[in-house]
Amino acid sequence: MLKTRILTALVLLPLMLAALFLFSNVAWAAFSWLIIVLAMWEFARMAGLNGMRRHGYLLLSSLLAGALWWQGFVAPLPLMALSLLLWLLLAPLWLARRWALPSGGLAMLLGWLLLFPAWFAFLAWRPQATVADGLQLLAVMGLVWVADVAAYFAGKAFGKHKLAPAISPGKSWEGVAGAVVGVSLYAWLVTQWGWLHLNLPLHWLLPLAMALTAVSVVGDLLESWFKRSAGIKDSSQLLPGHGGVYDRIDSLIAVLAVSHALRLLSEYL
Repeated sequence: MLKTRILTALVLLPLMLAALFLFSNVAWAAFSWLIIVLAMWEFARMAGLNGMRRHGYLLLSSLLAGALWWQGFVAPLPLMALSLLLWLLLAPLWLARRWALPSGGLAMLLGWLLLFPAWFAFLAWRPQATVADGLQLLAVMGLVWVADVAAYFAGKAFGKHKLAPAISPGKSWEGVAGAVVGVSLYAWLVTQWGWLHLNLPLHWLLPLAMALTAVSVVGDLLESWFKRSAGIKDSSQLLPGHGGVYDRIDSLIAVLAVSHALRLLSEYL
C-alpha cells in the first residue's frame, strides 16, 4: 500500500507543479476545475445523488463554472464571507452534532458551498501564469501538506490522546500540536523566501498559521464524518493507494477558501 501511495504521489506532484508554473490561465482554470468537479462527483456519491441526478448536478456545476470564468467573475466578499462562516462555525458544529449528510437539493447546495469557493481561491491565488503567482499558490497548498506530514509523524511518535475517536480514530492531539509547530515554521520560511505576498509581522503571521492549521484539521475531519455517514471507507478509488480526489483535498478546500476569504477581508479593512 505504501509503495502504491508513493508511486501515485510521484505522478501527481510533477503534474500539479507543471500545471502551476506552465499552464496558461485557460488551462489552469480547466485543470483546477477538473480537480474540483472530481471531488464534487465523489461528494455527490457520498450524499446519495445517483444516476441522472448526479450527472445533471455535475453538468450544471460545470456549465456554471464555465460561464462564471468566461464572464471574468471574481468571487465577491459576501460569498467568501459565507464560506468563512461555513468553515469556522458550521463545520465545527456539524462535527460536534454529527449531523448526517443531507440529500437532494440541500446536498447539492452544500457541495457548491464546500467546493466552489475553493475553485475561486485556486484562481485568485494564481491569477497569472507567472512564477511568482505559482509560488504563491504553492505556498498555500504547501501549508496543508506540511500540516499533514507533521501531524502524521508527531502522532506516530507521541500520539496518546485521541482527537475525535468516533470520527477519525487515527488522529491525536499530539499530531495536531506537531502540525501547528510544523506549519508555524513553514509559514515563517515561505514568507522569508518571498513566496507569499504578505506584509505581516511575526506576531500576526504565527496566529494566522495556527488558525489555518485548525481549519485544515476541520476540513479533514468533516470529510471523514461524511464518509462515516455514508458508510464508505474512501470517497472513491480514483487515486491508487490514496482513495479519491476528495480524500486528497479535504483539508485543502477548507484552507483555500478560508485563506482567500481572509485575504479579501483584509483588503476591505
